[in-house]
Amino acid sequence: MDKPILKESLRLFSCFNNVKSRSMFGGFGIFAGETMFALVVNDKLHLRANAKNEQEYKKAGLKPYIYKKRGFPVVTKHYAIPDEWWNDTGKIIEQATRSLDAAKVDKETKEKASPDRIKDLPNLRLANERMLKKAGIFTVDELMEAGSINAFKALQDTHQGTVSIDLLWALEGAISGQHWSVIPKDRRSELLAKLS
Repeated sequence: MDKPILKESLRLFSCFNNVKSRSMFGGFGIFAGETMFALVVNDKLHLRANAKNEQEYKKAGLKPYIYKKRGFPVVTKHYAIPDEWWNDTGKIIEQATRSLDAAKVDKETKEKASPDRIKDLPNLRLANERMLKKAGIFTVDELMEAGSINAFKALQDTHQGTVSIDLLWALEGAISGQHWSVIPKDRRSELLAKLS
């Protein structure tokens, strides 16, 4: 499933720098560097919409991809392109360029607006925020200052036997502003060494 379209999309987008794919939302996110601008899921290429072209996509009858997160539907900004666009790959590249530019702007805006609460950091939820408060870490600044190792150790002390190593990756990702799954192996090994 999705592989032929993914392969063709990656070939088509090789005109962008450092194009790669990663499992996302039940399909494959397509990135230029660290910026996701397209999604291949359900055998369709979806391009990220922005304020300028979202209405245009809706008027053309394009549908956004919807996935389930903890049982609830989440509407993404990625719209499935019509099959006939494959007859004009120039149009796909033109729209993908707009998608990439918009995704970069959104990413920069998001990075500048640092979260006020721990639960708003990547990988963390309200339950994690409550656990950290119980461990004596109340703010984003305090978490940043403590670092992932000290925060994890504090959680181990206050929540004995219930804290899994996955929470260390989540904390590291939250502090570094990335999804836990992209933390490099060498960084994980370094963190594990500091734990022992």
